[in-house]
Amino acid sequence: MINQTQYSFVRRCVSDILNGLSDGLSHFSGASRAAVVFALQPDSPMLLCDPQNLLKGHEPIFKSLYLDNQKWRDNDKVPTNRKQFADILPVKDPGLAGLLANGGYSGSVFFQQWFTEHHPDLCSTGPTERWLEHAVWRFSHDLANDQELYTGISGHFLKEYATHAVRDYIIDQMNQLLGWDSPVRIYPVLDAVLMISETQEEGSWPEGRLLVVDPSMLDQLDFLVKFQEGVRPQLVNYKHVRKLLLTVERSGRHLVSDGRAILGVCGDCLPPFSLCADFRGRQGFLKINRNKVCSFADGRFSSTTYQAKLVQLEELLLETDLDRSESYFLFKIVVSLVNHSQQRKHGCTVVIDLNREPVDISGQALSPPLNLRKPHTLKMAKSLAKVDGALHIGADMHLHGFACLLDGRSFAGEDLARGARYNSALRFTAEHANIIVVVVSSDRPVSVIHQGVDVHGVCAWDRNAGCAYNLERLDYWVGL
Repeated sequence: MINQTQYSFVRRCVSDILNGLSDGLSHFSGASRAAVVFALQPDSPMLLCDPQNLLKGHEPIFKSLYLDNQKWRDNDKVPTNRKQFADILPVKDPGLAGLLANGGYSGSVFFQQWFTEHHPDLCSTGPTERWLEHAVWRFSHDLANDQELYTGISGHFLKEYATHAVRDYIIDQMNQLLGWDSPVRIYPVLDAVLMISETQEEGSWPEGRLLVVDPSMLDQLDFLVKFQEGVRPQLVNYKHVRKLLLTVERSGRHLVSDGRAILGVCGDCLPPFSLCADFRGRQGFLKINRNKVCSFADGRFSSTTYQAKLVQLEELLLETDLDRSESYFLFKIVVSLVNHSQQRKHGCTVVIDLNREPVDISGQALSPPLNLRKPHTLKMAKSLAKVDGALHIGADMHLHGFACLLDGRSFAGEDLARGARYNSALRFTAEHANIIVVVVSSDRPVSVIHQGVDVHGVCAWDRNAGCAYNLERLDYWVGL
């Protein structure tokens, strides 16, 4: 067992990292919890810190992995010198549902495993996994030092780690596909992408694709235009690059760079490795070989796909009395309407009325209602969604009205920071049973509202940033 002084030091280290990890990932992916299990020595008890109940419900799996099975303690490859904190022997992600994990063995912390939430709308899990990997390294580093040398800076590193996590993941992929000697420097490329994304040209936001290719693979590109070597625009000249994007706007062409300068314009045939910045107006996506790594907007990187997954809506529909096939088709109809609204960059509201007889809503009632199972009527509904007011869809998968006005009395659950469309949905669902409302805002994520509550916005934990959390023995936590 560790003494009280050492316990306080370890508790402080863990708390700083958890706070930084949770804050950083919350900015990158939306509200994110974090937790850790660890053992300081091979014969030490497994400890747990889960201040936001991220691991709740997984107790049987942790009991099976770390208590019933003690093989994790038998690892003779772990350094015995606590100063060898950088030699991390990775451990496998246990693959818990809804969670991402990263862990390892080291000389200063015999075993550790960090966890966070696996959000359904991630472009890629890669940057988040690199984030957790850095948390492993920071904890190992902090405990390798004496308490007098502890600076408490690990949490701040992790809070601001977004760009580094994206870069680390890209470097990992480059090393696998290109080897270790590529001259392409990723940080300047990432800086350029963010600066270009914020540069308007004649009042328009950038559109088009910027392709970054290793110089050794340039001969594999189908160049349509090549710039002379002495007058090639430099990537750091963001305004010039922004102007050149006009040449590939809304086309299958790419503006090509070697990470330093703009080399020309090529077609859609890509080499074995490429990094592409796909600018789409106010936002865009960073891709490796056509696979999304992350998105970018407002001068920062994030994990969102900007496509509503509507997991909460799917769960609510599965809990109703609807037949599984009916709930599936109703879900697909709503997702189609929401995605169309997002693509066209206009807000809309969809009322899903699960009552046997649809409720009366003020608006343009349709007689007869439109059968949304038919592609042409669904297309018509997408056009009607542009009109101010809500679409009214029944459990029969028919559109009963559009331009509907949702009314209701004010109540304590309103969010005054949101607009009329959002708060009207809160009021309406608070006063009407068996109603789900999906709100699409042009500048915010999609909201699913039921019984006067934003289902996505319900926070199951209190974030007490700066707090020192208690450490708990894993065997006590699982109830042994």
